[in-house]
Amino acid sequence: MKKIRKFAAGIDIGAKRIFIYVENQPVVSFFTFTGDFLSARDYLLEHKIETVAMEATGVYWVILYDILQEAGIDVWLVDGRQTKQVPGRKTDVKDCQWIQELHSYGLLNRCLVVDGDIKELRSYMRLREDHIQSSSMHINQMQKALTLMNIRLKEVLSQIHGVSGLLIIEAILQGERDRNKLVTLCHQSVLKSKKELILKALEGKYTKAGLFALRQAYDGYLFYLHQIEECDKQINTVINRIGQSRKEDASKKKRKPIRHHQPKVERLGSNLLNIFDGKDATLISGITDYTWMQLLAETGHDLKKWPTEKHFTSWLGLAPGQNNSGSRRKSARKKGRPVAGQIFRTVAQGLINSKNIAIGSFGRRIRGRKGPQTAIKAMARKLAILYWRTMVKGLEFVEEGIARYEEKILSQKIHAFNKLANELKIKFTGNVQFT
Repeated sequence: MKKIRKFAAGIDIGAKRIFIYVENQPVVSFFTFTGDFLSARDYLLEHKIETVAMEATGVYWVILYDILQEAGIDVWLVDGRQTKQVPGRKTDVKDCQWIQELHSYGLLNRCLVVDGDIKELRSYMRLREDHIQSSSMHINQMQKALTLMNIRLKEVLSQIHGVSGLLIIEAILQGERDRNKLVTLCHQSVLKSKKELILKALEGKYTKAGLFALRQAYDGYLFYLHQIEECDKQINTVINRIGQSRKEDASKKKRKPIRHHQPKVERLGSNLLNIFDGKDATLISGITDYTWMQLLAETGHDLKKWPTEKHFTSWLGLAPGQNNSGSRRKSARKKGRPVAGQIFRTVAQGLINSKNIAIGSFGRRIRGRKGPQTAIKAMARKLAILYWRTMVKGLEFVEEGIARYEEKILSQKIHAFNKLANELKIKFTGNVQFT
């Protein structure tokens, strides 16, 4: 093998120190303070280094990456799984030497690193998702506190954090104990069908400890709702800045409803259409403007970075890996799940039981043979392919429906049946009809 990069360096990053190796030079180390990062930059420039490879270790790499990029050095952020050392020979010094050697021979693949407005958007979106998870923890705590007092609201209301549920909890915390007054706080649509059940559910035994736990959980839930609203303000600013920086091509068509965790972002659909030059990802089943914004934050707006749809699905962690030995084909799970790939999995999970969508029928067919996990992954891969095609090639996707899909499956079965009949030399005397 020939070396592709002559002026290359390898960096091993830790929490306290970084180790740098330049070919034919001793390994040097620097602390992780900003001043030491600047000294490391000067050291690399002094040795005329043109490109550097470093592992994506936590968030320790972020500032060093920016400093080296600003200095004109081509920085390669690589997956740590690609730089595994020989067992028994792993030290920080040997790691940076090994990274430099792999990089000089061109054996490392570059991680996607977004910058500018997309980087800022990703930060806000991930923080928002963290707040949503934290708020759901406090919802569970509210349910537990109510159950400890045998107030069975979660058994009769679909969501205790809905309008009716929160009004009842607020009244309980303010001292109201009369069931007949509490039930009047529910929405009319709930009272029509569940009034008697709610009255029974509100008959509990109030305790000091239970009310204290309910107050703590309720206050925590409101706190994270406020945090989500603050994130939405920042997201709104970034999305409008990116969307309005491109041509104004806002569509007046009605957008898909966002059923859960709808962000307070002005003209979200119009801005996304402007960012992607009029290509609409919401034509794909299960993808709303919110899902689309999540994908924008993770993958950016230029999907041509992935040459083909296979490169894209492999990066998402949705493509099957190669783990064969001789005639045996093994199936091994890949460690780690990219955030963008998990978004497609979540969409697929919501479609697998759909009765009128072709991809739902496809998923159920695989689920019956290989189980739900394989089915979800296969559906997510199909959705990712459709997304890449729509964003790169501009192909409009129109849901064909379950009837068209089943018609295709039937034609495949008929073809296989006729092929088997010819092999067995079976002749049919009458008309054979398939229905």
